[in-house]
Amino acid sequence: MGECLRKACPCLETLWQRIFKNKKPSPGGEETPGRDSSSGGGGDVTRQPSQPATQKRSQEKLSDGSSIYTALWPFEARHKDELSFNEGDLFRVISRSGDWWTARKIDKNGCVLATGIVPNNYLGRAESLEMQPWFYGKMNRFEAQGHLMGPGNEVGAFLIRHSEKDDIGYVLSVRSSSRVKHFKIQHANESNFLVEPGHKFDSLIDLVDYYSANSLTSTGRLGSPCKRKKPDIQDLSHFTVDEWELPKEEFTVMEKLGSGNFSTVYKGCWKNHINVAIKILSNDSEMNQREFHREVQILKSLRHRHLISLFAVCTASSPYYIIMELMERGSLLSFLRSSEGQTQDIASLIDMGAQVADGMSYLEENKNIHRDLAARNVLVGEDYICKVADFGLARIVKEPIYISEDKKIPYKWCAPEAISHGKFSSKSDVWSFGILLYEIITHGGTPYPALGNQEAHEQIMTGYRMPAPKNCPNFLYQIMLKCWSAEPADRPDFRSLKMQLDNCSYEME
Repeated sequence: MGECLRKACPCLETLWQRIFKNKKPSPGGEETPGRDSSSGGGGDVTRQPSQPATQKRSQEKLSDGSSIYTALWPFEARHKDELSFNEGDLFRVISRSGDWWTARKIDKNGCVLATGIVPNNYLGRAESLEMQPWFYGKMNRFEAQGHLMGPGNEVGAFLIRHSEKDDIGYVLSVRSSSRVKHFKIQHANESNFLVEPGHKFDSLIDLVDYYSANSLTSTGRLGSPCKRKKPDIQDLSHFTVDEWELPKEEFTVMEKLGSGNFSTVYKGCWKNHINVAIKILSNDSEMNQREFHREVQILKSLRHRHLISLFAVCTASSPYYIIMELMERGSLLSFLRSSEGQTQDIASLIDMGAQVADGMSYLEENKNIHRDLAARNVLVGEDYICKVADFGLARIVKEPIYISEDKKIPYKWCAPEAISHGKFSSKSDVWSFGILLYEIITHGGTPYPALGNQEAHEQIMTGYRMPAPKNCPNFLYQIMLKCWSAEPADRPDFRSLKMQLDNCSYEME
């Protein structure tokens, strides 16, 4: 890989010479990046002025075996300890801590220009697969389609991604005239790749080179690599990773987005720089403040790509604010009912369900119960990423069953034991997930459309289950029926639900 990069980037020859001393890198000789391999990324870090470094110092900085990273996108610092940089800038990582790393920015001769904190998902190892313009790392089919169908991409635009789904591996996604086609890349080991019989390649680079010059079945030759979009950063800045409390004055409240349990949600902006969602407590009652703090404590402890992220809180004065990431497409329910949602095919709809199951599997593993899982409480972002939200009824539990006398529960989404006895568990969330699958496959249909709340509950207790919706694949309806098993112990867990939906949706691509 190092030799390929030396040929592809002759302008960095001086740097390659300093790193490798004109020798080929030995296999396995590079440090493997890890997100938590060392600590100390959040300490005091000061910028170093740009000044010529001695040759001895430069060699010391670059001869200790550390990997060189390249900026994939430009970044503007949001805190005094962070580094601003441009696409193509070079770095050596000093320490890794979560999503933010401490790094030295260097020139092509290896001289240190500045030191500070940088978002790790904006960097790629200079001698790695990540530096290929067509390699997008871990990504689902929705994200791939969103990128490839975006502006600037023509027919033949392509990318290679690592599927989110278990046991799938690499996928070649190619834009055709009206849709995106996905080809699973078979590989028995790291030096045997193929997408169609009879053509094996030693590397993904060789595979791309071949199909850039030769036609791929039903698709033609590969065109230009897909235009890249900047990834989302999971925090307002590195400072807010641990410091959650921020002054209200830093936020601008804009248009109203909707209302939820105990609160109203607005679009907002942090320091006129970052778009956010601002959840404002509806009133100052003791009960609502208690619920507010409970929700904050839950959100603080959770971090997953299919759960909504909490950025900060403002609790110095009433009303309290929760600052969260903004999901531009709104709730899954409103999206499914929109003209755009009505055009989604079965595979796309099932993939949405798989994303929700992935987020709920994380909650389940961490002993969290949602208690209000429904399409209205799932948010949709760019590239159709779905994230579970609205933890207004959520509870962290130490025992598998949580008993509540609260009657503010959504009847048509609740498991029988939750309605009749107030017993909530991950298995009652699974029941609700079955209802959510009904909402998804009906493009936002209302469950038990001919029944009221009480009548629906009575019918369920006698064994009634909703019939299969129109155009619902039988395997999906069978999953829904398993979610609606009368005995909680007979319902599947979210991990197995995710695996089943992953397999189904991929087979339908």
